Amino acid sequence: MTRQSTPSLQPLIGGIIAALLVVISFNSFVVINPGQAGVLSILGKAQDGALLEGIHFKPPLVSAVDVYDVTVQKFEVPAQSATKDLQDLSASFAINFRLDPVQVVTIRRTQGTLQNIVSKIVAPQTQESFKIAAAKRTVEQAITQRSELKEDFDNALNSRLEKYGIIVLDTSVIDLNFSPEFAKAVEDKQIAEQKAQRAVYIAQEAEQEAQADINRAKGKAEAQRLLAETLKAQGGELVLQKEAIEAWKEGGAQMPKVLVMGGDSNSSVPFLFNLGDMATQ
Repeated sequence: MTRQSTPSLQPLIGGIIAALLVVISFNSFVVINPGQAGVLSILGKAQDGALLEGIHFKPPLVSAVDVYDVTVQKFEVPAQSATKDLQDLSASFAINFRLDPVQVVTIRRTQGTLQNIVSKIVAPQTQESFKIAAAKRTVEQAITQRSELKEDFDNALNSRLEKYGIIVLDTSVIDLNFSPEFAKAVEDKQIAEQKAQRAVYIAQEAEQEAQADINRAKGKAEAQRLLAETLKAQGGELVLQKEAIEAWKEGGAQMPKVLVMGGDSNSSVPFLFNLGDMATQ
């Protein structure tokens, strides 16, 4: 009786080994795409040197790569502070930032995920930067000097986040609110200013009207003075004419000269002529 031969396991084992080698070979490389940076960890320890875009070797089975998005990130962060005059001021900022690719290893070691970066670094430093900017001015100045407030905030935030490998690209003030008490005070002040401006306008109008009355009175007085001078001059002419007539009536060797207003009706220049001359003509 012949023994039946069992099939050889070598081909199966060889196939398994080949498959494992293929898997290991594919697992030995990582591709970092544009806009990304990687951190290589071997046996749980982060290795120095960030993995920038391209293909990189990593030890199989004992290593892992954490990939970070280093493109622009945007988060809205609320902040509250007290102003120079101890008024409550709240704001909401839109922060555009990105991670420094060269420093992702440090970020991985100290902060971990992007969510941790926002909650533990960006949000608290936004709050502190807003306090610095708001404390330099009163609440009214914070509202009227909004661009200066933002500039101080940006400078403070940039200097604080830079050391964490976070590059601030832009910030925007989405909302800026103050206490209801101050809102009421602002409203009352505006009403008072409008009333004051109205009072100034009324006073200026009254002053102009009074000046107009003075000018009219001066004009009337000047007209009366000129009229009086005119009447006085005409009265003197009549007296001269009367004296000439009286002298003619009394007679004499020579006819008296008579004062007559010469020229047109508008002329006030008198002249004398001899009545005897007129009689001989």
